[in-house]
Amino acid sequence: MAATKTRTSSFSRNLPAASSAQSPEIKCGPNGTFFVSSGIPDLDKTLGGGIPLGSLVMVMEDSEAPHHMLLLRNFMSQGLVHKQPLLYASPSKDPRGFLDNKQDFSNEFDLRRPLDRHFYTTQHVDCISTHDLPNLAPLQERCTSFLSHFPRSDSNIVCTGRIAIQSLCAPQCENSSMEWEMLSFIRALKSTVRSANAVAIITFPSSLVSPSFCKRWQHLADCLVSVKAIPDEDKELAKLLTGYQDIVGFLNIHKVSRINTQVPAVLEATTLSIKLQKRRYLVLECLNQAPIDGSGGTSYGTSGSCSGSSSKSGSLNF
Repeated sequence: MAATKTRTSSFSRNLPAASSAQSPEIKCGPNGTFFVSSGIPDLDKTLGGGIPLGSLVMVMEDSEAPHHMLLLRNFMSQGLVHKQPLLYASPSKDPRGFLDNKQDFSNEFDLRRPLDRHFYTTQHVDCISTHDLPNLAPLQERCTSFLSHFPRSDSNIVCTGRIAIQSLCAPQCENSSMEWEMLSFIRALKSTVRSANAVAIITFPSSLVSPSFCKRWQHLADCLVSVKAIPDEDKELAKLLTGYQDIVGFLNIHKVSRINTQVPAVLEATTLSIKLQKRRYLVLECLNQAPIDGSGGTSYGTSGSCSGSSSKSGSLNF
């Protein structure tokens, strides 16, 4: 009798061979998704393990305080210490000068220590100033050229790239009023990043963008967060929150990247407090209502370490 032929359904799960990606800066998550660290373990845990490869992250800035730079600095420095090529675009006339002020992430994130010079002199670090650009075509060309070095390959990820764009529509830039062109640039960048082993983060002052365009920009983001400064000496808020004296701002998560899945993300909290522990380490905590005895709250991690252990580590530990 002829052997029974096993029928393969079109809905059967296709299990690829184990990935050969062994780089410590890349972690494999569920549904074949690969993650890179944002540089902040607390944020990685909240996002489900980190930033998925091929994602576009957008950060809405607060006009009252530069808290978005904390996220951007951690994101860039995390890549530099893991020798990931970086493309950094800034409205300042000397973007590379900003690298001298970034922190050393060798073992622990220390905001008071400069980044060792060899991290950004012995590898590919590309910088571009958007201050005098008449349009965004040169920036788009640089991004496309940069991403061409990281073609998408889930089976053998040798290296990943990072793109960091600061204050896309900054008022000091000549192209600050070109909203339609900026929308086209974001759409093109998202498409290019999706087909590459790379991640990109864009910060923009949402108060300077018209409401309709701001909504369009938010819709294009795979992951959308916003930062907001905390009012000085807000006595009512101090009564409600524990550790108010250590809080410097709030981080709101509006959208989380969901690549290779249709299951929506259910977050434990969408608003986190930003704290500088001992004025050295960046920590994100869920907002806790102040109890009667005045005891403090807890954090997902004790410090912003890219290789150190945390008190409550997640499934993907960078």
